[in-house]
Amino acid sequence: MKKKNNAIMAMMPYIILTIVLVGALFFMNKDQKPHELSTGDLISEIQNKTVTELTITPKSSEGIYLVEGKLKDYKDNESFTANVPVSYVETITNYVEEQSIKEYDTNKDPGSNNFVYILINILPIVILVVASYFIFTRLAAGNNKSMDFGRSRAKLSEDGGQVRFKDVAGLKEEKEEVQELIDFLKNPKKFQKLGARIPKGVLLVGPPGTGKTLLAKAVAGEANVPFYYISGSDFVELFVGVGASRVRDMFKQAKQSAPCLIFIDEIDAVGRQRGTGLGGGHDEREQTLNQLLTEMDGFGANEGIIIIAATNRPDVLDPALLRPGRFDRQVTVSLPDSNEREEILKVHARNKIFAKDVNLRNVSKRTPGYSGADLENLLNEAALLAVRRNKEAITMDEIDEATDRVLLGPAKTSRKITEKEKRLVAIHEAGHAVIGLKHQDAQEVHKITIIPRGVAGGYTMMLPKEEKIGIMTKDELIGQITGLLGGRASEENFIGEITTGASDDLKRATKIARSMVTEYGMSDLGPIQLEEKQEGVFLGRDYTKSRDFSDQVALEIDQEVRKILESCYKDAKKILAKHETLVLLIADALMEHETLTKEQIDSLVENGTIDPALFENDETTPTPDSTIEDLREKAKAAGIKGYSKMTKEELEDALNEEK
Repeated sequence: MKKKNNAIMAMMPYIILTIVLVGALFFMNKDQKPHELSTGDLISEIQNKTVTELTITPKSSEGIYLVEGKLKDYKDNESFTANVPVSYVETITNYVEEQSIKEYDTNKDPGSNNFVYILINILPIVILVVASYFIFTRLAAGNNKSMDFGRSRAKLSEDGGQVRFKDVAGLKEEKEEVQELIDFLKNPKKFQKLGARIPKGVLLVGPPGTGKTLLAKAVAGEANVPFYYISGSDFVELFVGVGASRVRDMFKQAKQSAPCLIFIDEIDAVGRQRGTGLGGGHDEREQTLNQLLTEMDGFGANEGIIIIAATNRPDVLDPALLRPGRFDRQVTVSLPDSNEREEILKVHARNKIFAKDVNLRNVSKRTPGYSGADLENLLNEAALLAVRRNKEAITMDEIDEATDRVLLGPAKTSRKITEKEKRLVAIHEAGHAVIGLKHQDAQEVHKITIIPRGVAGGYTMMLPKEEKIGIMTKDELIGQITGLLGGRASEENFIGEITTGASDDLKRATKIARSMVTEYGMSDLGPIQLEEKQEGVFLGRDYTKSRDFSDQVALEIDQEVRKILESCYKDAKKILAKHETLVLLIADALMEHETLTKEQIDSLVENGTIDPALFENDETTPTPDSTIEDLREKAKAAGIKGYSKMTKEELEDALNEEK
């Protein structure tokens, strides 16, 4: 009955418009009502020659003709009509022919043609009604959009999506934490029997790309219940009160589908701490947050609705949002370890073709600190490189190149550098490598290259010897600083001058040294924390630091930082001076091959030379005994234009690009 009334109300504007149009036509015709003449009066007027226009039309009734026309003294909008019997029509016609009256016409009876009757009388009204329908439809659509402004933007997925736990690699403990939600949605009586209350909200916290959103999708897929998903920014609008209205509408919809899940991605967009920020303009966000707090745990009960939210900024969330009764449980989704990275790589390798030499276990060991999104991007870049090189499968060469591209960007193979600059970079990177090889607490060297990438002229990949959960000793930090300063020390020892190439190394080394003094208590100032990061809620990370010490202590901090850096720099110079032969050996090998892997470096350290078998699969390195004539022959066979005028270095670059 309600739907029927709504339909009638929707048609009311069209009914009213039709009545108005018909009434307007009626009054227009009323103003122009013609004068009615008898047959005798009409004949008299014709005889007196006062008729200026005349039209004779047969009527549907037999024996009667309709005569219309105008007289001399009529105005423009005046006319006359007369119903004339058929016996007088011939008389009138004779008079008309004698006087040559203007626009004289004899029409056929329109009553005998139904189509003409409809066309003349009904079609205009139909056209007006259809036109009014489209006009009112557009107006109604505009009104609906404005009325829909406060409606929830949450999208509903009835089946929870296609993602399951088997599609989420790693995250074993995290899956166990959210497994209770699935059990509750499937069998709530099991929990109610022992008086257990399922958490109303679960907050997924972790760095970007670790799989928080994917885990929420898997929960919805496993539970197989209605699943609402929305971004935190979808609540916030320019007008105050709209966000709160959308929160109310979202919970209203969810109640109708309970039991169900609501997933709010990037909740920090709406859940930031209240009463903070520079300037005004945050009333709308705070009202939205207040409404969310009330809906989650207020006077009203929202039984059967579980909220899952994700953020990588839990530090900026309002404390009221994190208290028990709202987001009861926080699940930290951290970066994967080596075993989890291997599982993630296997998931993303399902639809890819790999060569026999690809070992995902080794790839996982070489990618510490990578998130799940980073690993997916790594394999995708490797696949793109394999397609670009016209290969049938992805090899370790593509994976190695993809790793470098993800870290630093594509190689600058077209950039021409002088021999002097190349030698400087080789000496610099050899210094890093030797510190990694000979310092007891330094990180392990996995790769050295002097091929420019991004803003770097070259780099040395150094990874931890053992993967840890984040705890480091003082000796390990000292070893990191010494390894970072190895490039600058090598420049000073073997070139006799220093360059700008160590700027990033110095920045990182100084940051570690200052943290040792001010945060970790690893200096002569004692076990005291002197600086604490205070992240501005609206100003970004590390914008300010609290300082609870005097200028004298600040001077002592600077002295301790300088002491650590100078001590590490002296150790680096001493180690490099002791192993001068190895530094020069690695630098010469880099000048010749440009890139050295861990196996090649180990062979160089043990034997003084690199085993040629280690270069068998290296397509980018020219053979050492290639002469310029050999290179020109290869360039000719490859179809490289202008090869006869190229130098040896240009030929090598062109051949590498061709391969």
